[in-house]
Amino acid sequence: CLRYAVLIGDALQQILASSIRPAPLLTATPVRTLVDEQACIKASFLPSNHPVTVCARMRSDEGDLWQSFAHYNTNSRGTFDLNSDLSVGGSYSGCEPMGLFWSMQPAPGERDGLRLRKKCVESPYTVHISLLEGHVSPNQEPVKELAAVTAERWYMAPGVKRQEIRQNGLVGTLFIPPGPGPFPAMLDMWGMGGGLPEYRSSLFASRGYASFCLAYVGHKDLPGPPNTINVRDSYFQAAFQFLQDHSHIAADKVGIVGLSYGCYLTFHTATLAGVKPACLIGINGPVGSSREILRVNSLLSLKHILCILQILMKPLVLMQLEEITCPLMYIVGEDDLSVLSIENADLIEETLRAAGKSHLFTRLSYPGAGHLIEPPYSPMSRATFIFFSCSVMTVWGGHPAPHAAAQEDAWKKMLEFMELNLRR
Repeated sequence: CLRYAVLIGDALQQILASSIRPAPLLTATPVRTLVDEQACIKASFLPSNHPVTVCARMRSDEGDLWQSFAHYNTNSRGTFDLNSDLSVGGSYSGCEPMGLFWSMQPAPGERDGLRLRKKCVESPYTVHISLLEGHVSPNQEPVKELAAVTAERWYMAPGVKRQEIRQNGLVGTLFIPPGPGPFPAMLDMWGMGGGLPEYRSSLFASRGYASFCLAYVGHKDLPGPPNTINVRDSYFQAAFQFLQDHSHIAADKVGIVGLSYGCYLTFHTATLAGVKPACLIGINGPVGSSREILRVNSLLSLKHILCILQILMKPLVLMQLEEITCPLMYIVGEDDLSVLSIENADLIEETLRAAGKSHLFTRLSYPGAGHLIEPPYSPMSRATFIFFSCSVMTVWGGHPAPHAAAQEDAWKKMLEFMELNLRR
């Protein structure tokens, strides 16, 4: 009887404890952040040593569903914290405070070959983060949701001004930070995917740098067919001059940044007459012109196509790197399957050394990172479709965890490089 009384007492105690325990709570602090900032995600008021799943879901601007999930075990206090605790499975493993964001992938059933790119920087990504019972997949049915929170991820800080530029033949978008200025500035160019991606420029402006995102291929307001580059050197000279002449920009504090083919244009523009940038940043780009790749329709990676073109065509036209007179940062993803980034970095370094300009060169190299090194906590896409007159499946390379680490580190060092060369 005594033993039964003890058992009944324990059961009553557990019932009483569960009845007074607050409902499970999931928090994301701060709820509203820029996309290059960390959020602290925690859960509390759960049973001790209990399996749970955290799931993140959001819609892209095109309406596609992206998601990630991770398995955690609560501690003896019934809590867990993504800043200090380990994921034991799911979209990523280990201690990854921002893993829910950088590990996102299209949900099952979505279109193939997607790449997450913000189309409208004046609105946030709204991320629904939920806490689920047990170690489960978010696609299982039924799944018990214990708690949830919504986080906003912004590309524009309050007060940043966005202005579409369509003047003197230029096609682009200018972002100006809040305040009177004059501001240091960046001319921002993307790759052969074309169009006018604004999200890096809007983030630069959110960090105090005016930024002019320039279209040069694949935009309806540019001349000629959309799948070829139909602008000349004078176009890029005019874009740089536009920044120098702007009343809110410091004329002697203008840099240039480019990814992929935009990297080639970054270095080439720096050698043009009348263009004197304060610094250059190139990300996984060639140092020779290869516009013919714009018309390739192949499942091969662009890296392999480039090798074939180098064999079958006349040699690529190499720019005069030795003419560069400002600090230059070149960022390498060592698993880049689109461009010969390691070899290009070697060539830049050798050329500047021969010209007595080694002191101008900074090289960042990241094992496991692919071609598309973007702002931090952006999901990695190893292969995506790009569209010209036809669709092309392009292999970018990269592995999620090291690629995410590269994006975080490279962004920090890019901003430090800009601070050193554009503000002092």
